Amino acid sequence: MFILLKDKNILVTGATGLVGSELIRRLSQLGYRVNALFHQSKPIDLPNVTWNSCDILDVIELEDIMQNIDIVFHCAALVSFDPSKAKTIHQLNVTGTANVVNAAVDAHVKTFIHVSSVAAIGSLVDGNILENEKWDPKAGHNAYAKSKRAAEFEVLRGQAEGLKVHIVNPTIILGNGDWNKGSSELFKKVYNGFPYYTEGVHGFVDVADVVNVMISLMKTDTKSGERYILNGANISYKKLFDLIADKFGVARPNKKVSNWQAAIIWRLAYIKAKLTGTHAMLTKETAHTAQAIITYNNHKILEALPDFQFQPIEQSIERICGEFRQKYQLKA
Repeated sequence: MFILLKDKNILVTGATGLVGSELIRRLSQLGYRVNALFHQSKPIDLPNVTWNSCDILDVIELEDIMQNIDIVFHCAALVSFDPSKAKTIHQLNVTGTANVVNAAVDAHVKTFIHVSSVAAIGSLVDGNILENEKWDPKAGHNAYAKSKRAAEFEVLRGQAEGLKVHIVNPTIILGNGDWNKGSSELFKKVYNGFPYYTEGVHGFVDVADVVNVMISLMKTDTKSGERYILNGANISYKKLFDLIADKFGVARPNKKVSNWQAAIIWRLAYIKAKLTGTHAMLTKETAHTAQAIITYNNHKILEALPDFQFQPIEQSIERICGEFRQKYQLKA
């Protein structure tokens, strides 16, 4: 059952990030009133969107902004697999989420939709992953995975204190973000002639699909406290890179990387990052993931939202590459 919510006040944290920016654009198009939080990145002007500069670690600021809010979309997070950033990851992803939840509870917010990650589900072994996978504390989870799992517990605590909550667990999100960081950097690497690929398999999802699911969960009377894997397709990194290369009209990666080669490459990338003061796209964790065969089951969200379907991955790649062409004025 759909619920009419145009008269409700919506708050979006992390509104300049990959998911948050797509979400506020979509909410604006649909005519919703949105309060959007940003911390560092410069926001864009959109109809019906009010921008607020806010650090989610600042409890006083959050409490003030949360007044009269009905619905919260919590998109703010630090996505990093750099072990040296473990403390910062925990602060932003766990303490920050706790602060947002506390402010929402105190302000009597009705609905809280949290962007988690499949990393919070936690299996590092090959296999088809479901929402109810058992977390193995001995499996060697990285700081990011631990933080996203802990953040989910904060959200569920909010449910116990009166919030209606929904948790979405996207796989690797593909979208027109800053292609100097995150998953969007994959597009830049391929466009610039990155020659390497692995035989690993992972789940990928269009940011537009993530946003559409979140808005649908807001509008439907679905059960509180559930988590949903959002996965558009389980494909190999080789296929993903080939699709991107074809849409950009550049050469496909043609050098297969073995396990031992990946182990060397991530170490070299780490050393280079330390010497240059830059971030390493390839870390021990990402190198492991790139070699593993991990698939994700999306049946639960499709059952909860029977009118929703994920876009074909080929269609998503074509659109995103086109957006990057326009954004960075890339050669055809």
